[in-house]
Amino acid sequence: MYHLAVGKLGHLFVIIAFVSALVAAFGYVRSALSNTLSDEKSYWKNTGRNFFFAHSAAVLGVIVCLYWIILNHYFEYNYAWSNSSRSMPRAYVISSFWQNQEGSFLLWIFWNMLLGLALIATTKLWEGPVMAIFAMVQAFLMSMILGVIIPGIDLKIGSTPFLLLKEALPDLAVWKMDPDFVPKDGNGLNPLLQNYWMVIHPPTLFLGFSASLIPFSFAIAGLWLRRTSEWIRPALPWTLFAALVLGLGILMGGYWAYETLNFGGYWNWDPVENTSFVPWVVLVATIHTMIISGKNATALKTSYILSIAAFLLILYSTFMTRSGILGNASVHSFTDLGLSGQLLVYMLFFMVVAIALMVYRWKTLPSDEEEVSTYSREFWIFIGATVLCLSSFQILATTSIPVYNKIGELFGMAWNLALPTDQIAHYNKFQLWFYIVVALLTGVGQYFWWKKVGKGKLEALYVPLILTFVISSIWIYVGQVKELPYILLLTAAIFAVVSNGAILVNIIRGNYKLSGGAITHIGAALMLIGILFSSGYSKVVSMNNSGLMISRSESFTANDNKENRENVMLWYNKPERMGDYQLTWKDVRVEVRGINEYVPSGWLETIEKDFRAVALQDITLSGKTYFSKGDTVEIYPDNFYYEIEYRDPAGKIFTLFPRVQINPGMGGIIASPGLRRDLDRDLYTYIQMSMDPTAEPQWSPTELHTVAMRDTFFLNDYVAVLDNVVRTDEVEGVPLKDGDAAVKAIIRVLDRGQEYTVSPTFIIRDNTIGRKAETNKALGLRIQLNEIDPKTGMFTFGVNRTQRDYVVMKAIEKPLINLLWVGTFILMIGFGISTVRRYRDFIKKRDREVQGENEKKVSKKRIELNKA
Repeated sequence: MYHLAVGKLGHLFVIIAFVSALVAAFGYVRSALSNTLSDEKSYWKNTGRNFFFAHSAAVLGVIVCLYWIILNHYFEYNYAWSNSSRSMPRAYVISSFWQNQEGSFLLWIFWNMLLGLALIATTKLWEGPVMAIFAMVQAFLMSMILGVIIPGIDLKIGSTPFLLLKEALPDLAVWKMDPDFVPKDGNGLNPLLQNYWMVIHPPTLFLGFSASLIPFSFAIAGLWLRRTSEWIRPALPWTLFAALVLGLGILMGGYWAYETLNFGGYWNWDPVENTSFVPWVVLVATIHTMIISGKNATALKTSYILSIAAFLLILYSTFMTRSGILGNASVHSFTDLGLSGQLLVYMLFFMVVAIALMVYRWKTLPSDEEEVSTYSREFWIFIGATVLCLSSFQILATTSIPVYNKIGELFGMAWNLALPTDQIAHYNKFQLWFYIVVALLTGVGQYFWWKKVGKGKLEALYVPLILTFVISSIWIYVGQVKELPYILLLTAAIFAVVSNGAILVNIIRGNYKLSGGAITHIGAALMLIGILFSSGYSKVVSMNNSGLMISRSESFTANDNKENRENVMLWYNKPERMGDYQLTWKDVRVEVRGINEYVPSGWLETIEKDFRAVALQDITLSGKTYFSKGDTVEIYPDNFYYEIEYRDPAGKIFTLFPRVQINPGMGGIIASPGLRRDLDRDLYTYIQMSMDPTAEPQWSPTELHTVAMRDTFFLNDYVAVLDNVVRTDEVEGVPLKDGDAAVKAIIRVLDRGQEYTVSPTFIIRDNTIGRKAETNKALGLRIQLNEIDPKTGMFTFGVNRTQRDYVVMKAIEKPLINLLWVGTFILMIGFGISTVRRYRDFIKKRDREVQGENEKKVSKKRIELNKA
């Protein structure tokens, strides 16, 4: 009963949060419509504020209840059973909170709530209209997890995270046998998501989603109150913050993909990736139009459009991701929980309100009295924002193909449009040219912004242009850059770094607080160079020079045997040449919790269908003993790490551990790369094909070989020699007692220049014979000493054969990828500096406005007192 009470309390908090958000919205709307100096305005503002506080408390209550259910493993609840398990570490149990739709909506609600509280504390005079929009959005989001059905019309509103397993899966036969059945364990988090980046990436991304609501709210408030340009100053720092956080979240996701997936990169132009990237690009364009809106009416109007569009695109991405409309077009999309209609209403409501208000107020917005000069800074910044918008439109137009098909279905038309077969090539074909222009504009625009150049005064650009051509010429020659688009992108990016670097030096000499723009542009340019070389000039180094076909499967023979040519096969413990490296597959290892190194799988015996294993020997790594023989240890049972030793021409050795994950939820076996990070490149290695590391070997029928000492005999493709049979006092796994006799055979097996020793054991105890076979994985042999004939001196061996262990591996060099990560870091620093500076500007302006408002109130009271 106590367990059930937690869910009921959580659902009650959901209802309270929904209702209080509606009341808060009503209070703030009345406040915004009231006279500026009236007591009625203060009353309604306080009403809205108090109910938003109540809403915030209820949201926290919902979160606490859901976390309580997950952390305490209440598996009678569908959410806990579906997304968590007892074996998961605490960090991943926490991240299972946002694994499903309901939890991710709740995460979004949580960030909106925190940002709403921040706005109440900081916006002052803008609180009423801005928080009215915020509270409305919160009400809509709360409705997504409301989980109620309106009787009579059977209309479902939202999906509750507090649904019982019995309610979610009512047709299971177990309920008939035991109505109170509670699973002992849950399904757990998808193993692919059990990664530290998945603990921080979704919260960061959703904070970016939430922050995009702030410029939208200020834009609507500006139109609503006819404060057509005043909203820009308080909205700009929040727009910068939204771009910073959303960009960081996207890049975290890219790095997770690079570390965890095996498509060979960090960005795959997946539809879900695109639907988060497009709003970010629009936010960046919005920042630029906001900056020049004070002197350009067209930029002001564009700022309205883009501020509104950025948030609507977030809603559109939510609809595409969660409505099931993408189907199999994306690995990231959620299944439809029956909320697609509700999501559509949510998106259309704010779209209609925003567009209607824009159209209604459009004529009241200021217009430019004269055309903008092409030598003005406003012109060049506006052109840059325009190019960014065109870039985002191209991505959105292609990504929305599944939506076009669905619209066609609604009108009885089967359009059957398909996404591009090679999405990476399709998007790159367009985006490359857009960003050549963007890179050039970031350099030229900065010189116009700081008035270093103008009409008839372009000399300041000569030095950066000359430096650019010198650096790019050398780089193009040394780096063998031959494709024209790549040459242009590299030259444009170098120009952006050189020109912004020159501007940055001058700024730092004056006021470093103004350096945000130049630093951001340098970071973006370095990212472009890193993307260009790591993607355009990545090199497969695992070329198959054996002349043998690895696999006849379609995935390997497609594109003129591409994968057969670009993979190497490694046999267990047998060195193979790969380009300049000599490779040896040494072992399969597993991850033991509490140990920073991987442990050989042969040291452990896994308990079936459990996350625990028994140590078969002392676990000693790097001179430290972590566990003793017989100890029970906790492992990650889905993950297996292949120990691949690399030896370069200089004799330097390093080891990579590409991972193979047994993941039925993702189609079986999933490979993740092992990375070797050098200053100028990464070596990206992953397993394309391997034997199932959890499967037991399938042994052939026993073959008997009777030989004498020093005899040579043949074991399949191998030559074997019985060198000796000697007495032994130790048999692994078999403790010997007094009176026991044990001998071991020493068999030398020759395999193409390599020599192995196999030593099966023969034991006599109390006139009983025992046999201890020895298995050699590298040879795929198991040899047992069956009989010893003392009269003839002959020895009989039982031999079984199995498939030799192998892996098929691909290795790719990714040059200059570190420029991408360094550029990301610099980009975020630039955004951070700009955010702080613009926020301080807003605070100064706000305080003056508040002071003026207070003076008006005092003056009004004096007048009223004088009248009295």
